[in-house]
Amino acid sequence: MAAHRSGPLKQQNKAHKGGRHRGRGSAQRDGKGRLALKILSKKVRKELSRVDQRHRASQLRKQKKEAVLAEKRQLGSKDGPPHQILVVPLHDRISLPEAFRLLQDKDTGTVHFSEWGSTHSFMLLCPRLKHRWFFTSARPGELHTVLDMAKVADTILFLLDPLEGWDSTGDYCLSCLFAQGLPTYTLAVQGVSGLPPRKQIDARKKLSKTVEKRFPDDKLLLLDTQKEAEMLLRQLANQKQRHLAFRDRRAYLFAHTADFAPSEENNLVGTLKISGYVRGQTLNVNSLLHIIGQGDFQMKQIDAPMDPFPLNPRTTILVSGDAVADMEEDLKVLMKADPDKQESLQTEVIPDPMEGEQTWPTEEELSEANDFLKKSSKVVKKVPKGTSSYQAEWILDEDGESDGEDEYDDMEHEDFIEEESQDEGSGKEEEEEYETMTMGESVRDDLYDDNVDDEAEEKMLEKYKQERLQEMFPDEVDTPRDVAARIRFQKYRGLKSFRTSPWDPKENLPQDYARIFQFQNFTNTRKRLFKEIEEKEVEGAEVGWYVTLHVSEVPSSVYEYFKRGAPLIAFSLLPHEQKMSVLNMVVSRYSGNTEPVKAKEELIFHCGFRRFRASPLFSQHTAGKAVEKFLTADVALVVTIYGPITFPPASVLLFKQNSNGMHSLIATGYLLSVDPDRMVIKRVVLSGHPFKIFTKMAVVRYMFFNREDVLWFKPVELRTKWGRRGHIKEPLGTHGHMKCSFDGKLKSQDTVLMNLYKRVFPKWTYDPYVPEPVPWMKSEISLSVPEVDMK
Repeated sequence: MAAHRSGPLKQQNKAHKGGRHRGRGSAQRDGKGRLALKILSKKVRKELSRVDQRHRASQLRKQKKEAVLAEKRQLGSKDGPPHQILVVPLHDRISLPEAFRLLQDKDTGTVHFSEWGSTHSFMLLCPRLKHRWFFTSARPGELHTVLDMAKVADTILFLLDPLEGWDSTGDYCLSCLFAQGLPTYTLAVQGVSGLPPRKQIDARKKLSKTVEKRFPDDKLLLLDTQKEAEMLLRQLANQKQRHLAFRDRRAYLFAHTADFAPSEENNLVGTLKISGYVRGQTLNVNSLLHIIGQGDFQMKQIDAPMDPFPLNPRTTILVSGDAVADMEEDLKVLMKADPDKQESLQTEVIPDPMEGEQTWPTEEELSEANDFLKKSSKVVKKVPKGTSSYQAEWILDEDGESDGEDEYDDMEHEDFIEEESQDEGSGKEEEEEYETMTMGESVRDDLYDDNVDDEAEEKMLEKYKQERLQEMFPDEVDTPRDVAARIRFQKYRGLKSFRTSPWDPKENLPQDYARIFQFQNFTNTRKRLFKEIEEKEVEGAEVGWYVTLHVSEVPSSVYEYFKRGAPLIAFSLLPHEQKMSVLNMVVSRYSGNTEPVKAKEELIFHCGFRRFRASPLFSQHTAGKAVEKFLTADVALVVTIYGPITFPPASVLLFKQNSNGMHSLIATGYLLSVDPDRMVIKRVVLSGHPFKIFTKMAVVRYMFFNREDVLWFKPVELRTKWGRRGHIKEPLGTHGHMKCSFDGKLKSQDTVLMNLYKRVFPKWTYDPYVPEPVPWMKSEISLSVPEVDMK
């Protein structure tokens, strides 16, 4: 009989080391041929020594430093585009012509003035500093002009008042610019030298404290003398550039000159020739061009004329006239559009009426759908300790939401404290005014009533009442007496659980969904496009070239708009960005606006580089996606509209046009996704009152008014405001009374509720043309709204 021998899998207890140092040979002998576990990884990580790690870190720092220096040297140089600076005066007392006079000194460089009227702009060429600047300006009251020009400006120069810094219009303009995304900026103070010498130091200290709220750790420069203007130019030339994501991945151009050639068939449409410097990315003639506020267009060709503002003018060699003409002809056309490669202007899908025909699904398809739901329902999430499974389902995976909400809470708390102090002060002022009242004041009060629009006041009061009722009784509606509830709410359904109940996103879609485009995987498409932009070399006009774009089929109104002095700004579109789809944006209400904003009202959107009008839906930014009737404060909501596809990141600003023609900012946020499958659910709550209460049974009335409705809604679960759950047992009589069973004894003061749900869709109201608003005036900005008596 053979003796038993232990195999290699026998348990080996760890021996006591006894102070001996184990070498590699002894470790291998003790292992007896066992292999270590293999680590499966996609990327092979090579372990570097400490010296190599330091060397690699220094190389990365050096590369980043060289990239920043190369970008700084290219901007404004002879090979790069001019350094475009937007000058924004933030106070009425600031003299813009005086600031431009100091910057246009002939000793600094050569000045070239713009041909076009009201946009005060000029080109400053300074060979001594090897830099060229292009200065433009816009008043804070011209809000859309400021926002559009800030989208393409390399630097914004804010001019401050030495006493107040900025007025209410300037503060409102800063709020909009911060929400859109601020590029590189510089702060300059004008008028300090005009103050008495003793007050200059105090004024600068007081202004620094005021500026710290908006611009912490930023230096204030002076702009009163020629020497200070030269120091300001050096500061502008040496600043590190801040990047805006939506413009770094697209080519864009600010029009210096423009010309229009009407077509032979129609004088209202023709070819628009735009000349300017290419910025951002390489511009390809086959891509589409978006002119802000005007729409999307195709390009015929790109010309490369001589740079009209060279930093170092060169002497030309004299040759015969025919040779010069041939050279100009060869150099003129840079690139012509290829019809086979050119992007299409198709924005909508042409629906096929036979495509809506459906067949009954097979058993295999149903089983595959169930398997897919089981797989997709298992999601791993990071949740706080002690969170239940039900609570974990309502926590979103996105980062940074709570921080934003806390910010808004802090801001509103500060606003509330300021309002209280203002109210106390106003009470004293009213007492003082009452004691010294004269006949002249009563006359002014009578004249004040002449400017009040009674109809607008009634509409606003009705909106306030609806908003307050929605806050007090969310989604509750009265059951109609003249129409059966089963007919009135026939499009609604009951759900056992709003979180886990299945709802097919392709079910009962409206006709407008046949006109939109949808990605199979929007996130992967976006990553692939951005990777191609970084790695793939595109043929076309390089960054810094002065080019002329031939844009076809442009209305003549665009050229007239430019001749009036408005800026003409063009962005190239990424693939698919001209097509219509469903956009979802996360927004928070602007604290300075307290007027109620109802869903499906027409609003003006600034989404990235676009500006358009649409009527949005509001919904909660949670896993439930319940619809909201009003744009509520203190909560981030999701805005859903039909609009052109835009790849995030992109900032979002929402404006509302008032009755006086001005546009007021109501919300700010960012683009969340392009997803037509995101469902927005409307909830309707029917309420009833307990009539007779037993142990766990109760007779409920006033929820329905006929027996057939009770039988129709019998499968839907009931709930109460005090947390009870139940269901309908049977109807009693013919007047809508019903016997209900609950999980506990009902209180007589409790209310019985029934939740019904319906999916809603936005309205197709997209309009790329936004009317010019009335400029904001200092006296017309009102951030306070009177209290409304709900009685």
